[in-house]
Amino acid sequence: MFAKKRGRTYSSHVMKAALEARATLPPDVREKPVLQTRLDAVKATCLFTDGTSILVSNFLASFIRPGDELRFPLALEATDGGTEIYVRNPNPESRRRDIFQAPIGYATQPHKDKRNNLFVSAEVAGGRLGISSVHIRCETLRDYFYVGNRRRVWDRQPSLYELLRVDSKAPPSALRLAFKLRSLELRAARAPSSDLASLERAFNILARPELRSCYDSLLTDSAAPALFPYGGFGSVLVAGDLSRDGTTFYASRILAFLPDRNVKSFRIPLRKVTFYADRAAYRDSRRKFEILFDQALLPLSWDSTWNQWAHLLATKIGVKATFVQTGKYQHRAGEWHLVEWEAAVPSRIDVQLPANIEEQIGEARRIHHCFGQCAQALDRLRQRIESAPLERADLQQLCAAFGIPHDFDVALITWKPDYDAFYYRQLSKRARHLFLFRSEYIFDLERAVIVETPRLGHATYVFSKPASMTDFLVLYSHVTKDDIRHNRSNIAEKLAFQTRLMHGTNPQVWLKELRARLGETSGSAELPD
Repeated sequence: MFAKKRGRTYSSHVMKAALEARATLPPDVREKPVLQTRLDAVKATCLFTDGTSILVSNFLASFIRPGDELRFPLALEATDGGTEIYVRNPNPESRRRDIFQAPIGYATQPHKDKRNNLFVSAEVAGGRLGISSVHIRCETLRDYFYVGNRRRVWDRQPSLYELLRVDSKAPPSALRLAFKLRSLELRAARAPSSDLASLERAFNILARPELRSCYDSLLTDSAAPALFPYGGFGSVLVAGDLSRDGTTFYASRILAFLPDRNVKSFRIPLRKVTFYADRAAYRDSRRKFEILFDQALLPLSWDSTWNQWAHLLATKIGVKATFVQTGKYQHRAGEWHLVEWEAAVPSRIDVQLPANIEEQIGEARRIHHCFGQCAQALDRLRQRIESAPLERADLQQLCAAFGIPHDFDVALITWKPDYDAFYYRQLSKRARHLFLFRSEYIFDLERAVIVETPRLGHATYVFSKPASMTDFLVLYSHVTKDDIRHNRSNIAEKLAFQTRLMHGTNPQVWLKELRARLGETSGSAELPD
């Protein structure tokens, strides 16, 4: 008797909340009862009792029943489907939960609700149904992202280490080798695609340090906080209940999650990679993405000592990877700001090494050794170019007088690790002479004079060709870049300053502007690099 009364009371609350939510629907939102769904090869047609229909994914259609009420944006009726749909079960006697599909942005770090349950809150990106956030309990995250078999309860799960057949202390390189070996074995055995997906999920969790740490904590304590991998950013399909005010969806189960993905192919300079004991990392602050390497992915037998001389490496490696959106909040200037970037998925990274990479590594080590042996002599050279510009040939003669090896490149005296060699190569092959002055290169070209600072964040300064290079150098050595930019005492006019070429994120744009300034026609042959 008590259970039945309790059920009626709960049902009345649900019905009342549903009616209140429907009464406050935005004007561009529709809610219609479902008559039936028709599955197709690509999309499913959802027919309503008023004769209209919309297209939804076959997967979502598998959760829709006749009599359910679908809430969706009005524009969805004129398209072939969308990502934000709320499926309400109007039957109060049914235990079937409501369904919500939506794009989400950042998912918070785990924190406790009023009942001390750990959960994360994911914001609905561009929500139009009045639902602004999705609350997901940590145990729900755990049972979707941190398991090998989503059909089993947590206590009966095989560990992700067992799926890969590695020890729980295995280094990142051993994880990758095990992942590749097990993938080959499963494919040879024609295992179900779900087994391959579970294996890849296990590797992607364990290959990211923060996710592996989270998983290890869950192995020790199943009630430990669970992170939303990469912080959300994707399309989620969840089952649960809508709050009374209709603004929050409380998810009790994750049915599917598809992260925002982007495949990129590019070349990265090895000198910008930071090397650690068991992994290496490349972070591009301009394009805002990050790649983690292990010894199996980047087989160069590196260690943390490489950071002492890796900036001398001129080589680039080819990378093709699948990236997912990620982010976190940072506290700056008294306010919280969401910082977003892209992270490479560990299982979807491919690296191509140049054929002569070992030779280039040996050369970089040799130059680093030379820097150590000739430190005092190089300091004397830096003092000389601090007061007056010196031409490359004169610097080479001084190197010989100071006992520096004859094959030492004097351009390295002021070269900074973050400088892209592309700019130097393009200017150097066009130059008749190269002067070093302070921390700058001064290139004497046929039709111009170029001043370049071999350091990230600096622009290329272009001057008209002077009648006397000697007079130009004397005048330039007594001014600063700030004097030129503000034309103090008409110094910009005296030096015939033309413009600054910003390096930007695309070197080819810089090169196009440079060629235009130098009068190189589009049909002229490009100089060999």
